[in-house]
Amino acid sequence: MAKTVVKKNESLDDALRRFKRTVSKSGTLAEYRKREFYEKPSVRRKLKSEAARKRKKFLIKGLGE
Repeated sequence: MAKTVVKKNESLDDALRRFKRTVSKSGTLAEYRKREFYEKPSVRRKLKSEAARKRKKFLIKGLGE
């Protein structure tokens, strides 16, 4: 869990900005969104395979130019 302590003479906006930065760096929000709903293992494998296929297609297209 990301934790941010508000420093003396620090505005709330600055502290919120630091908190958001730490949350994004730790990947907490992305992890939450990924696990928000249950995915069957077969669906998870299918999505992983599709992502790999898409990456490979993109790399081949980039190397061909």
